Amino acid sequence: MILADKIIYLRKKAGWSQEELAEKMGVSRQSISKWEGALSVPDMNRILRLSELFDVSTDYLLRDEIEEEEKNPATDEKVADETGEKLVPVSMELANDYLAHCQRASVPTAFGVFLCIMSPVFLLLLAGAGEAGLIPLTEDQGALLGTTILILLIVAAVSIFVINGHYDEKYEFLEKEALDTAYGVDGMVRDRKQKYERSHVKKLTVGVALCVASCIPIFLMILLFGEENVMALTGAIALLLFLVATGVFLIVHTCIVWDGYQVLLEEGDYTRIAKKQNKRISGIYWGCVTAVYLLVSFLTMEWRITWVIWPVAGIVWGVVSSIYRNRAER
Repeated sequence: MILADKIIYLRKKAGWSQEELAEKMGVSRQSISKWEGALSVPDMNRILRLSELFDVSTDYLLRDEIEEEEKNPATDEKVADETGEKLVPVSMELANDYLAHCQRASVPTAFGVFLCIMSPVFLLLLAGAGEAGLIPLTEDQGALLGTTILILLIVAAVSIFVINGHYDEKYEFLEKEALDTAYGVDGMVRDRKQKYERSHVKKLTVGVALCVASCIPIFLMILLFGEENVMALTGAIALLLFLVATGVFLIVHTCIVWDGYQVLLEEGDYTRIAKKQNKRISGIYWGCVTAVYLLVSFLTMEWRITWVIWPVAGIVWGVVSSIYRNRAER
């Protein structure tokens, strides 16, 4: 076992993230990442510090032929007491299967979200066209046909989510349990993550830009045709939803792939501390969100609008989980 893999193994055994180890070592997280990726080697002073932190000999760290450091029972018991967790083994085959699954699931899941956001578009266009006399339908008939299309699109999206959710169950434990990756897994995942990073940033940037720029068509239509032109304004709203749907498609697609790497590396929202807090509050939070969504939707019967609750809830969840995790780390 090379030094890079020993550092990964010992860090995970201690239950530390890269950030936590970097803080204890007095170096940047990037330095830890380079050590674990075998892109650089710590100097002798850092080796000594690692030896002290992990309570292992420098021989164990420096000599590749020494695979396992012999520890006395008292030390082993101390590590178990500190972490209090059972590590789930992750083989190279499982890691590759999971990353392939994330790639496969990312596009249909993102497309399902795209359909949900686009579902009110036909309702708006048909009702507006009927009111303006552009189609041989009354406003009510256009609205009825548009509502039918909306329901069909939602049904298609939900079907996609159910199918993907079924296959997700096989790998659900990776997102919830503390992991013990086999030799070479961390290096493989880190290498693939590094290669994908540029593409991830590009898709994320374009997706966010489309969402921010989506309001421009409305401003332009009002400027060119005024607020009285209902059909022009309706078309602008439809274009707004299309831009938002496209932007969210890119964001969801790339984040699913990116999260796959973070799950295996136990980084970002998937550190061991984050997993603990997710177990405690995620079920309660999303259960409440679902109850609110159904209550508001049935009371108002404005299903074409109440879907907004879900993206808002997602943003709030990000804030809540970050605050909770920061408190737990203290």
